[in-house]
Amino acid sequence: MLYLSGAKNRLMSDDLAAGRVGLLQTPAAAYRLDDVAVWAMDNGCFTDTYPGDDAYLATLDKYAHHQARCLFVAVPDVVGDAAATLALFPAMAARISAAGWPVALVAQDGMTADDLPDGLPWLFIGGSTEWKLGHAAAELIAEAKRRGVRVHVGRVNSAKRFALFAGLDCDTADGTFIAFAPDKNIPQVRSWMAAPRQTRWI
Repeated sequence: MLYLSGAKNRLMSDDLAAGRVGLLQTPAAAYRLDDVAVWAMDNGCFTDTYPGDDAYLATLDKYAHHQARCLFVAVPDVVGDAAATLALFPAMAARISAAGWPVALVAQDGMTADDLPDGLPWLFIGGSTEWKLGHAAAELIAEAKRRGVRVHVGRVNSAKRFALFAGLDCDTADGTFIAFAPDKNIPQVRSWMAAPRQTRWI
């Protein structure tokens, strides 16, 4: 499982350039991407920094020359509310996809396998911590993987949580762990990714 850092600094520059670590971009952060091998775009809804639909698409246009290295773009969501998120998804997913970007549906509390749209490329596990770590999210991940959907998990900032979602066969995870004491924490993240994956079920 590849770790996507929510922060960028010079201590991780070699890892970012080589793709050993990816970058989770946001509209508010606006990091340079020329020296980043793998990246994805979060929408900023969790931190209440989503700029609005048209501004979000304009931000994506700004990074169009980096599109080939983008894993996914998170479609706007409503934190903790599956029904509201699913109501928002179709229109903005269509606009983002039309611009050539792979979309990610951000899963929220209450979402089930029946809610997965056909042809979805990425599922982003958001929601509350309790829901994210529970059986319902694990079942959703399992069904997504069965359908060939790639899975990203947000807010993964410990070895225990990284191992949990790696064991559920998730593809990527993000967090701010590297942003704090990067000289100490970057080697730890490398060790998380190098550890043998132990398949598990919650």
